[in-house]
Amino acid sequence: MKVGIIRCMQTEDYCPGTADFRALREKTGAFAGLDGDLELVGFTSCGGCPGKKAALRARELAKRGAQVIALASCIQKGTPIGYPCPFAQNMKELVAAQLGSDIQLLDHTH
Repeated sequence: MKVGIIRCMQTEDYCPGTADFRALREKTGAFAGLDGDLELVGFTSCGGCPGKKAALRARELAKRGAQVIALASCIQKGTPIGYPCPFAQNMKELVAAQLGSDIQLLDHTH
């Protein structure tokens, strides 16, 4: 199964995505319930506050084969800076509307 991850642009200086990649590789966190081998097809940011580019970037990940799009834990849970995105729910709704029902959407990674 091919996976794309969208992260918070504000956390790029603090987090290189190590925990996201580990969760994907070890099939833990939000990836635990996914079947088969997992392949990362892209890792990108939301584009910055208020996350309006997340929907476009999710669509591009899907064009590149992603069957699952995960919003990284930095968006929903606020890791590692301890500040969840105030636009997380709206971003999730925009991404879900962009993708439709064919692409699975995960609201965190680890």
